[in-house]
Amino acid sequence: MEEHTLEKVLESTLESVDTAEHTVLGEAQALGFDEDDLHRVGIALRECMVNAVVHGNRYNAQKKVHLKVVRTPQSLTVVIGDEGDGFDPSAVPDPLAGENLLRGSGRGVMLMQAFMDEFQISRREPQGTEVKMVKYKAKAI
Repeated sequence: MEEHTLEKVLESTLESVDTAEHTVLGEAQALGFDEDDLHRVGIALRECMVNAVVHGNRYNAQKKVHLKVVRTPQSLTVVIGDEGDGFDPSAVPDPLAGENLLRGSGRGVMLMQAFMDEFQISRREPQGTEVKMVKYKAKAI
């Protein structure tokens, strides 16, 4: 199996979160991830998609969410881009700081970093934010 790439342009709706999750988990299953890793990938993906729809595009019907999934024999790469005003990762409050522990939001970036092997936020051209997440398949011992 060589590289397999899927790309979708999704609406800025919460239904698109489910569509993206279905697409990505299908690719993760095809790669042979176990239940635990499928769960981790699913949570990271949902957090990222909700951020793109809610915070990035602010449910704006004119703006789209761009999903790219690349499956190789060793890894699954997910790239999610929004068309919002951009985002400064350093401005996210520390979710583990005492004053933030009981907040209902603000943990998505931390969860994505914890559940994926690589996590990177960059500016999307011409506008918006792009998140790249990679999960590696564990080597059989």
